[in-house]
This record gives sequence, structure tokens and C-alpha cells, in this order.
Amino acid sequence: MPTPLPQPPATSPERDAPRTCPDELWELGARAVERARRWVEESADEPTSRSAELLSRILADPDGLEFTTRFVDDVVRPADLDVAGAALARMAAGRRSFLPGPLAAALGLGGAASRLAPRAVASAARRVFRGIVGDLVVDATDKGLGPALARLRADGNRLNVNLLGEAVLGEAEAARRLEEVSRLVAREDVDYVSVKVSAVTGPHNPWGFEEVVAHGAEALSPLYRLARDHGTFLNLDMEDYKDLDLTIEVFTAILSQPDLADYGAGIVLQAYLPDSPAAMERLQVWAARRAADGGAPIKVRLVKGANLSMERVDAEIHGWEPTTWPTKRATDTNYKRMLERAMTPERTRAVRLGVAGQNLFDIAFAVELRAARGLEEGGAVEFEMLSGMATDLQAVVRREVGHLLLYVPVVDPGEFDVAISYLVRRLEENAAPENFMSGVFDIASDPAVFDRERDRFLASLADVDPAAPLPGPNRAQDRLAEAAAGPGEIVGTASERARRPFASTPDSDPALAANRRWARAIAASVPDSTRGAEAVRASAASLAGPDDVDALIASLAGASAAWRGRGAVERAAVLQRVGDVLAARRGELIEVAAAETGKTIDQADPEVSEAVDFCRHYAELSLQLEDPTFMCSSRFEPVEVTVVASPWNFPLAIPAGGVAAALASGSTAVLKPAPPARRCAAELVRAFHDAGVPEDVLALAAVEDGEVSRHLVVHDGVGRVILTGSYDTARLFRSWRPDMRLLGETSGKNAMIVTPSADPDLAVRDVVSSAFAHAGQKCSAASLLILVGSAGRSPRIPRQLVDAASSLRVKAPSHLDSQVGPVVVPDDPKALRGLTRLGEGEHWVLTPEHLGGGLWRPGIRVGVTPGSEFHLTEYFAPVLGVMRVDTLQEAIEAVNATDYGLTSGLQTLDADELAVWLEGVEAGNLYVNRSITGAIVRRQPFGGWKRSAIGSTTKAGGPSYLLGLGEVVPAGRGGGRPPVGSDLRVRLSSGVGALYDAVRSGLGHDDAAFLHEALLADARAWESTYGRGRDVTGLACERNVLRYRPATAVVRAEPGTSPADLVRVLAAGVLAGGTIGLSLAEQPPAGLRGALLDAGVDLDIEAPAVWEARLADLGASGELGLRVRIIGPRRQSGAERWREASRATSGSPDVALYTGAVTGNPHCELLPFVREQSVTVTAHRFGTPLDLAAGLL
Repeated sequence: MPTPLPQPPATSPERDAPRTCPDELWELGARAVERARRWVEESADEPTSRSAELLSRILADPDGLEFTTRFVDDVVRPADLDVAGAALARMAAGRRSFLPGPLAAALGLGGAASRLAPRAVASAARRVFRGIVGDLVVDATDKGLGPALARLRADGNRLNVNLLGEAVLGEAEAARRLEEVSRLVAREDVDYVSVKVSAVTGPHNPWGFEEVVAHGAEALSPLYRLARDHGTFLNLDMEDYKDLDLTIEVFTAILSQPDLADYGAGIVLQAYLPDSPAAMERLQVWAARRAADGGAPIKVRLVKGANLSMERVDAEIHGWEPTTWPTKRATDTNYKRMLERAMTPERTRAVRLGVAGQNLFDIAFAVELRAARGLEEGGAVEFEMLSGMATDLQAVVRREVGHLLLYVPVVDPGEFDVAISYLVRRLEENAAPENFMSGVFDIASDPAVFDRERDRFLASLADVDPAAPLPGPNRAQDRLAEAAAGPGEIVGTASERARRPFASTPDSDPALAANRRWARAIAASVPDSTRGAEAVRASAASLAGPDDVDALIASLAGASAAWRGRGAVERAAVLQRVGDVLAARRGELIEVAAAETGKTIDQADPEVSEAVDFCRHYAELSLQLEDPTFMCSSRFEPVEVTVVASPWNFPLAIPAGGVAAALASGSTAVLKPAPPARRCAAELVRAFHDAGVPEDVLALAAVEDGEVSRHLVVHDGVGRVILTGSYDTARLFRSWRPDMRLLGETSGKNAMIVTPSADPDLAVRDVVSSAFAHAGQKCSAASLLILVGSAGRSPRIPRQLVDAASSLRVKAPSHLDSQVGPVVVPDDPKALRGLTRLGEGEHWVLTPEHLGGGLWRPGIRVGVTPGSEFHLTEYFAPVLGVMRVDTLQEAIEAVNATDYGLTSGLQTLDADELAVWLEGVEAGNLYVNRSITGAIVRRQPFGGWKRSAIGSTTKAGGPSYLLGLGEVVPAGRGGGRPPVGSDLRVRLSSGVGALYDAVRSGLGHDDAAFLHEALLADARAWESTYGRGRDVTGLACERNVLRYRPATAVVRAEPGTSPADLVRVLAAGVLAGGTIGLSLAEQPPAGLRGALLDAGVDLDIEAPAVWEARLADLGASGELGLRVRIIGPRRQSGAERWREASRATSGSPDVALYTGAVTGNPHCELLPFVREQSVTVTAHRFGTPLDLAAGLL
């Protein structure tokens, strides 16, 4: 039997701290424990649901939760039975000794018969599993619902019916859901229904709070009137923190209507939110006023909280504070405190209570409290539990409290997959050790379980302090206050400021009222905004002709030595201050981006965060350029002047990042923005200057495209041009000046692949976000959707896709509820073609509609075929094409068939499919089970492959970007014999070791020492960085891995190249593992030749004229992703080799030339032979961990 109740202590159990709970409440707690003990003893004689017991036993096993969630997701959910059968076969190969007989038998069939009849076996396994979880979710069909409700009501229960369904992605599904809920409300056997605002309004821009409240109240008011007329009680449910204010506002708006004053309805509050006590007070004040005016009382259903895992995910992804209490104990304390405060005769006159939960001790406490407060009569307090869970305990509770209100989710069996998220939450509750339900089947038989739960109850009760002030929200972000405070004072030494640890800048949280007021003020200022206009006029006037450009470049070049001489630490400190200033001016920057480039606030706000992050990231990287350990006997030499040619589609983040990178490298900079984004650039330059960047170090060139801008980018005094724009622009720049040192992030024809194993609700959500955010004008936007196999035959995906896209609100950014803003260049021929002209065999399932003012309703065309114009062409417009293929391999081939490789997405829950895709797809940024836009600095460094990247650039926001903004040269060669006792031989791969052995005996001391040190540095860098994927974020809910893929490269060694330099470069290539071609002017020594061939190097002997002709052919070939590393005699400069090679290739942007001096720096010498690839994989299902990429990254 359970051990006796301890005497009430003066300190809290489980910790040495004073008990704050007053004696009268503690005494009620002691009575509650005795009541709970009696209930437990009585429950031993009650029948137990066989299915519930089976489920509990599964979840009690360490592998049980993962198995069950995977079975639900992989076998029960897929519409394609072949997919389900394949998943069943995979699961059958695993451990299943903990499974109950029927399920183990079904799984056994999965391992054998599923190979012969996968569809039949999968169907059988689904039936078995639905039987196990059938008590948790009820059949919603007319045939099944009536009997099920009658059965559940037979014991005297009341029923709160909640209709589950597809994700509401658009207005059509919202209307259908509202119609189905209305049918429930009107049924004679239903008198209590729950509904969420999000279930009948569809997705919305959360910044448009007032507009969404109005829409929600308008949509739901007829339902409330229907419920009133049928005598049905309506409960307004909520799941997410972001819906807390919204739900309360909609609820009070509806019930404030005069014709609903006499109707009593309910709302839910969640005790795991510290915000809930204040929300309860707010409702009590409103309800008391309503009751005083003769209105009906309302009801608050108090729950612990059902979405903890997803709240954690949301906080982690955004870098926000968690919304919930930090511990289960704190949540339990808050629950009891809210009960204590609300359960009084005065408050329950206007606000009745629904005490909802499964914890027997909490229920017993509420029963004791109800009695002590004299509220046992009159229905002021009602007890609520979940249907199908702990039915034996429900029976004994019901006998004492009179009746229970059971929460009954219902779903059409044909749409059972939509119950997945609900089931996952319930499964988690049953499995989580800190939850009462984890021990519910043992509490009557195992005293230790009873004692554990009793002690947890008493510990949380001990912390209840009725006199304490109401807790405030965990999230305190206040953009209004931040704007008023400004960037603050400069504190600390330059070194301390420069070395501020990097942390991603959180975006603004629209769930917070202060932030919403801030956003509404921004929106109001957009129509008349003139920010930056005067600076643009002044800049244009000062650069009226080429002579003005010459003077500007001369001035910047003259200031470059002083800027460089300030050193990395001081420059980094200034850039950190720039980040502070940009953050403080977030609202101003959003205003100008909205006014000038049509950015809606939800799109502009993350850009400001990205701009801040770029400053901080490049400040951190700049310190490495003066770190001898990182530079490995090399030295970084910045150029004097860098031109940053920035785009209009990312008018804040990209120019800020380019300028910050140039300044961090030690160069001066000119910001030349695209004409539609000149005011944004002016505001950025002002922020840099105000933060301490000298005006003669950074200049704005706000000029139109034409003679002046051309003279600027081709100027001999410009050492680097950073371009973000189209491939055509890069080709144009190089046609003006073939030897331009151009680093470009360019176009992308980006696709998302959806396989039959994908979750269709989430896939459609992510496709719509990727395709139509910022009116489809992101370089990372998805303009092609490829449906694989049965996903392409599914009626559900196109129906949801059209519904979601057609429901997007297309408005100017001054409207906070806008989800699609204007096309910035409305007369762009390519965009217009994408919006108006169909290819052969294509047809619109959603026809684009021009609304004027650059606004277009999105369009979706189907029938796109491989090789068609739409397949291969990038359109900066809100238009999506759909292609159907039979296999995943065909889908990958279609993705790779374009000239670009910027971003690519996959929607799948099959790890084998993921492995195939990861190995085969050609793109720089990969995304799995999420949107393919919105890369975050460091987390998802951005940059593509093939024609999506120009020159020897690396990923923006990545670890290597600054190295391309100057020259890395040797800082000294050896000086002695190779180190004795080095572990070089152990570290070298066989191919590299053979190359080393082939030349080392013939090298002088300095060259031998140089080569030894260089190869050792390569080996260490490969082990720590380049040879494995790295995730610098450590997020639990999302994997963000930067990995290096082998690249194909050609190495040319001109006559007179040192053998040590030749082997040093080739060793890096061999280590990287890609295909290497080597061009030499004459045959190498036999030993080296043999080592080269053994290492797989393709050797060509070519005289200089032959090589030059070959290089010209490479430039004209149109071959994508070519990389050429050219080395020569040490007396020859890298600049000389650059000019000669650029002349030979005619400046082709398809050939990336690497002509710098050979150094011992692995970070420079490895990069020509690898391609950076950022891979982001969602690592959870509804908050439950799911590492789909385990073993793959």
C-alpha cells in the first residue's frame, strides 16, 4: 500500500526553501492526497480499457514513444498504401518484443508478406493500430458518431466534441470546416462543441492583428448564433501562445454583440503560460462588466497546456524566450494558483470554471477547494477529462463529482491522418516521465508510483503563494522601447566590443502587444515616407559624370591605408556598433523598405535581423585575418576599394552584408544599389556612418544604371566588385571588363520536390510560403513544384495548394494583413511572361490577376514539362509551375537540369528518399520539410552552385567569405628543417602521402618545411572542418549542417612552378576527393607522374599556347561550375596570372579562376576543390524529436 502522508512541512518538499503555501491550502492538499489515495484504491476494481492498457504498455518501453509516433506517421498517415507498406517492412526489421500480440503479429506480416501484398498488409496493420488508439479519437461520420457519443454518454458524462480535420491553409477549407462544425452544433445529440479561431479563418499575417480579429469575429458570429438557437455550448479553444491575445479578442468581440449578451460560452486558458493568470483577470473583469449589464456568465476551461513541444520549437527557431514555465512543477503550481484565485463565489458568478486535467491529485485538490469555497452547487465548477484516457480513474471521479465533461476529438476515418498531431501530443503525455499519465496503469498497484505523484503534487502546492503579484510574460521584447532607447552608450574596450560572442538576432515577435503597436505605427508612416530621399538626391548630384567617379575612387583609395591601419580589432568593434545602430533603427529601416520596395513587415523585419547578424558575423571573421594560427604562415592583403552592387529584392540585408564584409576585410567601400532600392541604401550608409565608419571610407553611389554606374564598376581603382543580382548582369559586367574581380551571388531556378511519403498539409504550407512570400521575388523563392508518383495524382495536394494561394491577401505593405506585396519592377518582360503566357501543354489552375499598383494575385500553372521554358527560367513574380514525374530520381534530374543551383527543397518523411536526394541534388542551400527561403547568417550561409555563383566566392554569412575579398600571400617560407616527431605521416591519406614522397627528397630545407607544414595544416583542417559536416547552431529542433562536397577542378602549373607549390596545391585537391585535371608544360619526373596517376589526377602536357587555347575553349563552352587553379613561378604575381587567364576566357562568368600565390593556408588552398553546401533539416514532428538525417550528415 502507499506510504502514509507526511505531516505538512514548513519547507517545500524536494528543496530547502520556505513553504509559501498558506496553511489552509496546505490542509486542503492533505485532504486531496487522502481523497486521491481512496480513488486509486477504488479504481483497482474498475474495468480498464484494453486498448488503453495496450498503448500504455507500448509507451512504457524506452523505444515505445519513437516506435508509436513513427508507426502513426509512416504507416497510418500516408495516403499511398504502397508507401505505408514499405514503411511497415522497414519497421518490421526493428525490435518489436515490447509490442502487444496483435500489433507484433501485424508487424511480423510486414516483414514477410508485405513484400508480396504491401497494400493489404499495411491496411491490416492500420486497422490494428486504430483499434489501439480508437478510444482517443472517435469516428465523425454520421454512421459512427451517434453510437459513439451514446456509448460515451451512457455513464452520465457530458461530451465536449472537437472536430479534427485537414490543416486550414485557405478560405475554402476554413469554410468547409465551419460548415462541418455547424453540422455538429445543430445535432440533437451534441450540446457542447470546441472550435479554434485558426480552424475557421485560415493562415494570416500575424502583424495584421486587428484585421484578423475582425475577420475571426465575423466568421464565427453566425456559428455562435446557431449554437445559441440550438442550446449548444461553444468553447473557443487555443493551442499556441501566438493565439492567446487573438483568441481572447475574438471571444470578447463576439460575445459583446447585443444579440449574444444572453448566450454563455467558454474559452480555454493554459496554465503552462505565465501570461494566463493576467489573461484570467482580464476575462474576469470583462465578464463581470457583462454580467452587471445583464449578460450571461462565461466559462474558462483551465488546462495545463497541450502544445509544450511546439512552443519550445517556436522559441528555439526564433531565438525568443520560451513562453512557458521552465518546469513542470512551476506549471502545476500556476495551475493550482489559478484555481485558488478563480474559485470564489464572487468570481464564479461571472466566470464559471472547467477544471480540465488527468492528474488525480489536482482533481482531488479542486474538489476540496470547491467544497471549502461553498461552490458544490449551481454548476460553478465542472470537471473535465480526456476521452479514452484512464477510464478507470474517470469512473471513480465521476461517482463523486456527479458527472464529467469528456473532451472528445472526432475525425472522419477517411481522413484519419489529420489526427496525427493530436495523437502525437497524447502519446507524449502518456510517455513523458514527468507527466502523471506515464504511471497511470501502475499507480494502484505500485506504492512507489503513488508516492512519486503525491510528492510532485505537494511540491508544486508548496510553492503556491496567493499573495504574490501576478506573473508577467516570459517574453519582454518591446520594439517601441528599443527604438526610444536608441543604440545605447559604447561600453568596454575595443577588444571587448570586437569579441562580443555571436548570437543570432531575434526577429520581432508579433504575439506581443507592444510590438504590434510598433508595427502599426510603421505601417501608418509608409505611404508618406521620404526617408533617404534627400541623401539619394545628394549622391546622384555628386556623381554626375565619370570624372566625379574618378574623384570618389581616388578619395576612397586615399583613405584605405588609414582604415586598414586601424587593425582588425578596431574595425570589428566599429562593425559591432553598426549592428547596434541597425537594431535600434529597425522600424525606420522597415518603413523605407516597405515604402520603396514593397516589403511587407513580416518580410522586412527578418532582413533587419540579417543585416545586424552580417555585421556581427563579419566582425568576428575579421579577427581571424590577423590570427597567425588561422592564417598558417600566410597574410591577408585587402584591396583598396570594393564596390557593392546590391539588388532591390533584399534591399537591407544584402547591401549591409556586402558593405560589412568589405569593411571587415580592411577595404573601403562604395555601395551602388539597384535603382528601385536607393533610399534603403542611403539609410544603411547613414547608419554605418553614425556608428563610426568614416565618411571617406564608405560612400553611397545612388545613381541610375548607365554611364556613371558602368564607369564605377569597371574602374581600375576598384579591386573587388560584390554583385548580388542576375546571371545576365554578371555576364554584362564581365563583358565591360573581362578581368573584373567579380564575386557574385546570382540567379536561381529553385524547386521543391514532394514525395508520396510527405505530410501533405505541411508540404503545401511550405510550398506556398516559399513561392509567394515577397511576391515570389526572392532569389531563393520556389517557382517550380515537382510532385513524385502518387503525390502527383493526389487530389488533396492541388486542392490545398490552390486554396492556400488563392486565399493570400494581396495588398500594399501599408496594410498589415498583407501577405503578398507588389511586384517591384512591374514591367519586367520576363516576370510578365511568367504571369501571362502558358507553355505547350500547360494550363492555369489558379490564374494570375493584375490588381494594379504592381499587385498580382498569385498564379499556379500545371503541366510543366522537363526542358520547357518554365522549367528552366527564373521568374521574379508570384507564379508557381507544377511538374509531375514518376520517380524521385526523375525529380532530381529535373532539378539539376537547370543552369542554376541556388536553393532546393524536399518534402519527405522517408530517410531513404532523403539519402538519395542529399547525394544527388546540385544546389548550395538544401532544405528538408520546411520553407526554402529565409536563410539565416551562420545558421544557413547562403550561396549557390553553377550559374548561381560567380567567381571564387564562398557563401555569404559563412566561415570563409572574407578570404575572397583580398589576396592571401605567403608570410614566409619555412626557415629550417621539417619538424621532428611530427604526426604528418599518420594524418596523410595514401594519395597525398605518395605525392609528398615523390618530391620531398629533392626539396630544399625551406620548401620541405613549407610543404610539411602545409600538408599537416590541411590534414588538421580536414579533420576539424572540411571533411565532416558541422552544425554551429546546436538546435534540437532543426539540423543546420555546413558540409563540403568534392568539386571538379583543373590545375594549371606554368613553367617554372616550384615542385613544392605544385604538390601543395594538388595535395589539397586529392584530399578533397574531387576530379582533378592537371595541365603541365612538360612531363613531370617519373615518380611524381606515377603518384599523380595513382591519385586519380588526369594529366595533360600542354605548351603555354595550347593551354591558353584550351582555357579559351573552357570559357566559351558554357559548361557550368568550372574551377581553374593557376599557379606559376613565385616571382610571378597572382594579379598577372589573373589578367592573362581572364583575357583567355574573355571574362566568362562560368569559369571561376583561382590565381593567387600558393600558401600554407588550408582555408585558401582547399576551397577551390570543394563546394560549400548548407543543409537544413527539420528535426521534429509536432515538437517530438525526429532526426530524419541521422547517419546522413
